Amino acid sequence: MGHSPSDVEPSTRALSNIDPALRRCWHPVARPSEVTAQPLRVMLLGQPWVLYRAGGRIVAFEDRCPHRRTPLSLGRCHEDVLQCAYHGWRFDAAGTCIEIPALGPGATVPPAARLSGPAGLAEAHGIVFLSPEEPISPLGSIVEADDPSFEAGELPTLSARASAGLLADNFLELAHFPFVHAGTFGAGEAAEVPPYTVTRDDDWSFTVSYTHPFANREDPGVAAGIRPLMQTRRLAYRLSAPFHLRLRIDFVEAGGSNVIGFFIQPESADSCRLFTTLWRDDLSGDAQRMADAVDFEVAVLREDLRVQEAFDALVLPLAPTAEVHTRADRITLELRRVLSELVAAATPGSGRP
Repeated sequence: MGHSPSDVEPSTRALSNIDPALRRCWHPVARPSEVTAQPLRVMLLGQPWVLYRAGGRIVAFEDRCPHRRTPLSLGRCHEDVLQCAYHGWRFDAAGTCIEIPALGPGATVPPAARLSGPAGLAEAHGIVFLSPEEPISPLGSIVEADDPSFEAGELPTLSARASAGLLADNFLELAHFPFVHAGTFGAGEAAEVPPYTVTRDDDWSFTVSYTHPFANREDPGVAAGIRPLMQTRRLAYRLSAPFHLRLRIDFVEAGGSNVIGFFIQPESADSCRLFTTLWRDDLSGDAQRMADAVDFEVAVLREDLRVQEAFDALVLPLAPTAEVHTRADRITLELRRVLSELVAAATPGSGRP
């Protein structure tokens, strides 16, 4: 459960990609298509993990053999058994060592010869999520992912020198559109951000609704002269802490909805991987239009990364006095509050669960 802002004192720390509190949260680590019957190494919060398929399901372990801490991702799998590349120790899909070749057949295996797995592993809306320790916040949902009227388009997974907290801040932030995105959708957009409200939920999440004018260059009706370039769209943001983000865009004049799922994997202190999926209900199965929509969103994301990768300090300040804020920043201030409370709840000795 989450806490109201009055429950927890604002944190004075800055949130890095490897903050220990993030170990008690769900994070994206792969697309299901990346995970095969052979080991895959992924990085999360500065720690390596190995993923592979065994018995038709995805399993994950810390990427080190208990013998000499060799990365298990260097090894191979045969009939769901993972073999270490260094000394050939073999582990079943439960992480139990079933053979140590150097000891010969039938030898007793030390009880400590076991692999360590995560507290949580799940597949949801086309992403594999992992929680290193028992998560205190639930895995976010994307209802449109299960709606047959919506088609999915996956963006290429991008790597960036960036802060996961600052990337989440950027995704939610409303005032940068006409400046950062002048080359895509922001040209001609009003710079002023009208007042809006933030609705806090009780599960480490919040939602924001916002309506604004924008240049709809994707609308075929613009080229046909049916509709003007400047149109109206309704934005509905949702954050599920820490870095599971959803934006639903409803196009008022052109009709249809566009849902963007943005999932951030904090790999190391200075790197992240970005998983983005579009769900559209206005393309009528047109593969080319979906490909064009994906390309457009990649261009938008690269505009954001041009700024995000330029930051010197790759941390998100959580103290409200660490930065200058205005009323236009209400949504990103709420991000800082939620993450501050999450850090307090997940930090040992805080007195919280």
